[in-house]
Amino acid sequence: MAIDNLTVKQIAFLSRLKVEDEKVEATKEEFNKILNWIEELNEVDTDKVEPLISVNDTVLRMREDTVASGNCKDEVLKNAPAAEYDYFAVPKVVE
Repeated sequence: MAIDNLTVKQIAFLSRLKVEDEKVEATKEEFNKILNWIEELNEVDTDKVEPLISVNDTVLRMREDTVASGNCKDEVLKNAPAAEYDYFAVPKVVE
């Protein structure tokens, strides 16, 4: 599959990217290189390869889900730029 200039412009529009007219040709070449590389990857025989979940073979240690500290509302609210009624006060963003 080859990408043409019109497709580059459509992809740029859909992905909200601004591609200057003088860079459309270079972008087209980059897209085609990427597609060619994907085609090469599709030729690799992966039938006997197990799917990889993680690159690390480590197992995460589980810990108790206990509260280590709490009931420090006043200390937390000291960090707030503004507080009202024991809550963080933030500027209104929706009219």
